[in-house]
Amino acid sequence: MILQKKKSIIFIVPYPRGEAPSQRFRFEQYIPYLEQHGYQIHFAPFLDKRTWEKLYKEGSFFKKITGIIRSFAKRLITILSIYKYDFVFIHREASHIGPPVFEFIIAKFYRKKYIYDFDDAIWLANYSESNAKVHRLKAYWKVKYCIKWAGQITAGNRYLSEYAKKLNDNVKIIPTTIDTLYYHNLNTDYDQKIVIGWTGTHSTMRFLDFIIPIIKKLETRYDFEFRVISNKRPDYELRSLNFIQWRRETEISDLNEISIGVMPLEHDIWSEGKCGFKCLQYMSLGIPAVVSPVGVNTQIVSHNKNGLLVEGEKQWEDALEKLIQDKSERMRIGAAGKETVTTKYSVLAYSQEYLNLFK
Repeated sequence: MILQKKKSIIFIVPYPRGEAPSQRFRFEQYIPYLEQHGYQIHFAPFLDKRTWEKLYKEGSFFKKITGIIRSFAKRLITILSIYKYDFVFIHREASHIGPPVFEFIIAKFYRKKYIYDFDDAIWLANYSESNAKVHRLKAYWKVKYCIKWAGQITAGNRYLSEYAKKLNDNVKIIPTTIDTLYYHNLNTDYDQKIVIGWTGTHSTMRFLDFIIPIIKKLETRYDFEFRVISNKRPDYELRSLNFIQWRRETEISDLNEISIGVMPLEHDIWSEGKCGFKCLQYMSLGIPAVVSPVGVNTQIVSHNKNGLLVEGEKQWEDALEKLIQDKSERMRIGAAGKETVTTKYSVLAYSQEYLNLFK
């Protein structure tokens, strides 16, 4: 009996495995499924864990530079051995900074029809104060070439897909998905003290600025906690504020204590590219989501059915007050949201789509 050789996939990604939400919920959670179907997986991050942990913190300049140089050397070694793999999957970029040199080598020298995955409007400059000095090194313009040279594009939503289709005909929409079986598998307690919550990184915390005056106003009438789960403490002056440092070990339990999840956004092209992941996380745990009607949020949420789409100070205040007051509404909307995620935005729903990419 002749044993068939397992096909191999290399995932060329910016961040270490298990660290960045964009990787964890875009494709990392499908890796065990691919392995079960006979694929050999090689995971090749640009940044090692040491560099990743220091990169967005103050200080350690020389350690950051050393880490980046080490990352480029390691990436070059990986690219020189790219011929060994049957499939190449690139998430966002092969190198954290600089032009698309590695993508060019893969596509033009090795002639590999790589799969290119992206989940934000990453062709637009978007940076925080902590990395403003070096943001030009990001070379945002390279995204269009990464798309042009790819054999297959997987985009996180319709807006991103439409951008990609201007450059490449072979585009498939695969939303950021939730593992409802083994990870987001809890359900919020509707009888607990009200917790209005938000989760995200420091770079997107600016979107909360709009609702802070509304939270202050509601504080004068109701007893609740305003929970911010992030990698950096916010500087809001709120009586109800409770900051929780994001940790993967407690990510789901911290989220599950939220009674009402919020996702304010601005009407701009960057927000149009967002994949609604905060909204999906809330919904997967039975938490009623109150979100801005921007981008993919309007495709995920049917207003007053599985979530609330609101804009303007009055609508936000009314929506939050309604959910604070009415447990039955929280339960009704939360249950409908959970059902939406399970049937339309879960790992279970998209496992076959990911398997088909490598056939």
